[in-house]
Amino acid sequence: MKNYQSNQLRNVAVVAHGGSGKTSLVEAMLFNTGTLSRLGRVEDGTTVSDYHPEETARKMTIHTSLVPVEWNNTKINLLDTPGFSDFIGEVKGSLRVADGALFVVSAVDGVQVQHEVIWDMCNEMPKIVVINKMDRENANFDKVLEDLKAKFGANFVPIQLPIGAFTDFSGVVNVMDQKAFTGDGKGKETPVPEDLADQIEVYREALVEAAAEGDDELTMKYLEGEELTPDEIKDGFRKCLAQGKVVPVLACSATKNIGVAQILDFLAAYFPAPKVEEGPVAALVFKTIADPYVGKMNFIRVFRGQLKNDSAIVNVTKDKPEKIGQILYVRGKATSQTDVVPCGDLAVLVKLQDTNTGDTLADKDKPMELEGIEFPVPTLTTAVAPKSKNDEDKLGDALLKLTEEDPTIKVQKNTETKQTLLITMGEAQTQIMVDRLKKKYGVDVVLEEPKVPYRETIRKKVEVEGKHKKQSGGRGQYGHVWIRFEPTDEHFVFAEEVFGGAVPKNYFPAVEKGLREAMEEGVLAGFPVTGLKATLYDGSYHPVDSSEMAFKIAAHLAFKKGCEQASPVLLEPIQNVEVTVPEQFMGDIISDFNTKRGRVLGTEPMGKLVKIRAQVPLSEMYRYAIDLKSMTQGRGSFTMEFYSYEEFSGREAEMVIKKAREEKEANK
Repeated sequence: MKNYQSNQLRNVAVVAHGGSGKTSLVEAMLFNTGTLSRLGRVEDGTTVSDYHPEETARKMTIHTSLVPVEWNNTKINLLDTPGFSDFIGEVKGSLRVADGALFVVSAVDGVQVQHEVIWDMCNEMPKIVVINKMDRENANFDKVLEDLKAKFGANFVPIQLPIGAFTDFSGVVNVMDQKAFTGDGKGKETPVPEDLADQIEVYREALVEAAAEGDDELTMKYLEGEELTPDEIKDGFRKCLAQGKVVPVLACSATKNIGVAQILDFLAAYFPAPKVEEGPVAALVFKTIADPYVGKMNFIRVFRGQLKNDSAIVNVTKDKPEKIGQILYVRGKATSQTDVVPCGDLAVLVKLQDTNTGDTLADKDKPMELEGIEFPVPTLTTAVAPKSKNDEDKLGDALLKLTEEDPTIKVQKNTETKQTLLITMGEAQTQIMVDRLKKKYGVDVVLEEPKVPYRETIRKKVEVEGKHKKQSGGRGQYGHVWIRFEPTDEHFVFAEEVFGGAVPKNYFPAVEKGLREAMEEGVLAGFPVTGLKATLYDGSYHPVDSSEMAFKIAAHLAFKKGCEQASPVLLEPIQNVEVTVPEQFMGDIISDFNTKRGRVLGTEPMGKLVKIRAQVPLSEMYRYAIDLKSMTQGRGSFTMEFYSYEEFSGREAEMVIKKAREEKEANK
C-alpha cells in the first residue's frame, strides 16, 4: 500500500443495524478497486471484513475490521462495525477515530433500532446514508427516505437516485452532475431516464440550497438570486457536509455491485479529510486484539504529528514507556509494513507491553493525553467456572486477556459467593466469550446463575452464655463468656464491660476474633452477619486450662445461641437503578419494576427520552439487560450501583433460606 498525505485520507465508520448489508458494501468497494478478483459473501464466510472464526461461523460482524480501499488517488479507511447491540462498544471506538459515519439502511426494512441508537451517538459529526438492497423485492427508496426524515429530522438530500427497483434496478443517477450510470462496477453512462426528470430537478434544488448553507459568501449569492457555478455548488456542499448540516443519501445494491463505484466517487470527492495538527506525535488506541500469529495488536489513529518506527513514545494514560517494533497497515487480516503513519491515518502497532484500548501514545519529551473513549457499561452478569478444577488459574489468565481486548467486558471475583462473574453487554457476547475461552485459550467453562450476596442480622437484644469446657487427661480447655448481642447500624461493634477480672483482658482479643470468625456464617442460612454489637460483660476462666483458643470457641458458641434467640432475619442487597428509554416505554418500565419488588423514586424528561430512577433488589436485576431489551426493542439502557441492605422476608425469603440450607447440607 502506497503512502498518502493527510488530505488524501478519508476515515469512514460504516454503521448499520445488523443485516442491512454493510459488510457486503465494504466487500463490493474492495472489489471495485481491483483488490479482489471475486466478491466474497457473508453467507459463505468469505468476506475480507468478517475473517474471525466466530464471525464466519455466525455469519455476522462481531469485531470492527479496518479495510482501507484506494480510489481516485485517495485512501478510504473503512471501519466495518458490528450491527448487533451487544457489540456497540466496537462502534463507539470506531466513531471516536472516524471523521464521519456512513449509515447503511436496507431499502426493504428501512430505519431499524441500531440505526437510531448509533445516530444518537454521532451527534454533529458528518453522516451519509446509503440505501442498500435496491435489487430486493419490496425495495422502496422514497419510502425509506421519508422514514429517515420522520425518525431523525435531519436535512436529507438525495445525491444518487436509483433507476428502477427489485428486478428492474439497473443503475443510478448522480444528481450533482445529472448523469446516469447503468450496469455493475463503474457502469456505463446512459441518458437520464425521463421519468426521473422531475425528481432530479427537486433534489437538485435542495442540493444547491444545502451547498449555499456551507459558505457565507455562497449564502449571500444564493439569497440574492444569483446562480451558483458547478464548482461553487460542489465546494459549498463539501463544507456543508463537513459541518454536519446536510446528510447526503445514495442508493445501491452491494451484492449486485450496482451504484457502489459511484459511492466511492462521492467519498473521495466530498467526505471530509482528517484535520491535521502539527507537532510531536500523539495517537489514540481504539481497538486491541490478541492475534494467534502476530501477538497483541493495538489499532491506533494518529491525531498529532507523524508516527515513525523509531519514535520514542510513552503511554501517557499509564505513564509507562513503550518501544515501537513493527508498524502495520491492515486490510482485514492481511498486513503490510510501513515506516511512517501520517497525521489522521489509521494503523496497527504490535507487541506493546502495557497499552490497551483507550490509551494515548505520545512523544516522550512532549506528551499530551487525548480524549479517551467512553464505552458503554456492561450489565448482564453471569457466573463462570472451569469445567476442570485444574483450569482455575488458566481461566483467570484467559479472562484477563479478554478484558484487555474488549473494554465492554468486566470480570469480578465475588469473595462472598466465591464466584467469578463475567459481565457483558448481552447473551450473544457472553456466548461468544465462552466460545473464545475454549477455542483461543483452551479453557472449557460452565455458566451458572450468579448467587446473590445475602446477609443476615438480628432484630432484638439478648444476653447469652457461651461455655467451652473439655477435660481429656492432662491440660484441659476452659473458656466461659456472657455476651450481650444487639442490633446496630454499623457492620460490627465489639465492647467489653467486664468487672473484677472475671475474664482477663488478654482474652478479650480472642473473644472478638472468635465473634468475627463466627459472623462469616449466620444461623439462618449460612450468610455473613452484619449490623451486630457484641458486649462481653461477664464470664470466668481457669488459671491452667484457659487459652485463647478456648475463649474463641466460647465466643462461637455464644454467637450461635445469641443469634438464634435474637430474631435473626435475612438481608438482601438493594440497587440504585437508572433506566433511560424513549418516553413511550415509561409505563412498561414502571410496571415491570413493581413486579420486581422495586420502588420507583422519580422520572426525569430528557428530550425524547425519559430517565426513571428506582431502587430494586439485586436478585431481580441480574437478567435485567435481557428484560429491558425485550421491553424496548433494544432502545433502552440502564446503570445500577449498590445502595444498601434491607430486610427480606416472606415466602421468597423462606425459599432462599431453604435452598441455602440444602446446598450447605449437600456440600458436607
